[in-house]
Amino acid sequence: MKVRVSTDTTDDEAQAIAQALATRFEDDVTVTAADGTEIGSAAYDGPSDAEAAETPPTEEGLGPTEREEQLWAEIEEIEQGGKEKYKAQLPDQGKKFVRDRLDLWFGEDGLLFEDGKFAEFDAEDRLPADGLVTGAAAFDGRDVHFMANDYTVKRGSMAAKGVEKFLRMQQRAMKTGQPVIYLMDSSGGRIDQQSGFFANREGIGKYYYNHSLLSGRVPQICVLYGPSIAGAAYTPVFADFTVMVREMSAMAIASPRMVKMVTGEDIDMQDLGGPDVHARESGSADLVADDGEHARELVSQLVSYLPDNSDEKPPHTDGQAPARSPEGIDGVIPQEPNRGYDMTDVIDRVVDADSWFELQPEYGKEILTGFARIDGRPVGIVANQPAQRAGAIFPDSAEKAAQFVWKCDAYNIPLLYLADTPGFMAGSSVEKEGILEQGKKMIYATSSATVPKQCVVVRKAYGAGIYAMSGPAYDPESTIALPSGEIAIMGPEAAINAVYARKLDEIDDEDERDAKEQQLREEYREDIDVHRMASEVVIDEIVPPSTLRTELENRFAFYEDVEKDRPDKKHGTIL
Repeated sequence: MKVRVSTDTTDDEAQAIAQALATRFEDDVTVTAADGTEIGSAAYDGPSDAEAAETPPTEEGLGPTEREEQLWAEIEEIEQGGKEKYKAQLPDQGKKFVRDRLDLWFGEDGLLFEDGKFAEFDAEDRLPADGLVTGAAAFDGRDVHFMANDYTVKRGSMAAKGVEKFLRMQQRAMKTGQPVIYLMDSSGGRIDQQSGFFANREGIGKYYYNHSLLSGRVPQICVLYGPSIAGAAYTPVFADFTVMVREMSAMAIASPRMVKMVTGEDIDMQDLGGPDVHARESGSADLVADDGEHARELVSQLVSYLPDNSDEKPPHTDGQAPARSPEGIDGVIPQEPNRGYDMTDVIDRVVDADSWFELQPEYGKEILTGFARIDGRPVGIVANQPAQRAGAIFPDSAEKAAQFVWKCDAYNIPLLYLADTPGFMAGSSVEKEGILEQGKKMIYATSSATVPKQCVVVRKAYGAGIYAMSGPAYDPESTIALPSGEIAIMGPEAAINAVYARKLDEIDDEDERDAKEQQLREEYREDIDVHRMASEVVIDEIVPPSTLRTELENRFAFYEDVEKDRPDKKHGTIL
């Protein structure tokens, strides 16, 4: 058998094609360049005895024709990717070749089919699949759409045919209601070919239009395997969840070279838009993986909490007992309202063992957001973190919570709020950072959510903190409290200072003044204690801390199918 390949195919690539075809078609194969020069060959040695025994006879005279054999040769060549010199650079960058990466993600049998393999097949320059692989795959038992840039072809850049493939994949996801996984490794748009895709009605700008239509309809998950610049940086920020890979990925509106040209700033890619920047400062990265394999593990965990689309409920699993005994909950919570502790010590005693999956752990640390399971039911948890700045709500933590609540509501994931906060932070610095703007977004997201919500007043819930944490006025299915709980406009010290400062200053004797202040503080604490709130039916119940897990288990199960109506309107104006 003779097959012909393009003239720029290397000898190593030609030899690999010859060997693959010889095995596939059980025939000797000679690979020639377009000019007829032989550049590779392989002899067929015949099947082993075991293979021969298992292989059924074919119909006499029928088998692959030369036409099919030529097609297989073309497919083999396309699947080799870009030039060998670019493939040789990947290990030094810690990267896998794109088709090896797809094997990692989906396994040998998980890739169901590919679309657009022959894109730019007739191009004068060698552009296998136009540098983008798209198709459908099975991922941990779930059908997904996927795209993956081939960095060996023009550094994964996008041009007309690749853009067309990307858009088709998004449009098909709208029809199927299946999640989309973006495996990004792109240098952005191909500048020297921009007339074919940049400003067109069906050009690269349509990506973000389609991202917007898909948002909240199907989960969009983006993993960055390299630097994503300019237009390529918008897909990760439009995605519902973004995973960056340490020392490998980055995203920025412009490259360091462009930044220096425009601003004079001399900065490298990691400092400009690496994982630490977007995990800690901008909040654009939900998770940071140690390497490519770890990224897949994180996404595998993530999708286990998500439905395929907004019409479905999240997948249930068999329930498990918490990793730590609920009997210890009350001992974890300090008696003093101003003393810090780690809220994850409470979470670990409430949720199923090993089910707490935190998102954005380095951003807005005063609030914890993440998924977990309670008796096998996925829930989204929004919890104040007293171990970080007393659990006060800052602009970035309010933004983080708002976005998380919005996503949970979009994908029908019930919400659990664990409140222990002195409220929103005050001061000129946070005002400049938009505490009111970000705070309203958190309150808006909580107000608009129609999924079942449970609010637990763990300890203090002061000021508008009780609003943002889905307190009684915010349509939770229940507001329950532990005996350590307090609900008030402000804490005792601030209240006494606001109301009685002048009267206290009139007391000359220091001991007398201290005694009066202590008396006022104790009276105020009695007034804001949850027992008073329960007596006035502001909250639904005070529960023994050791029963909190069971209480939540029963309440989430009971309200699982609750339906809520919101005003009929086009949409709100807050987010």
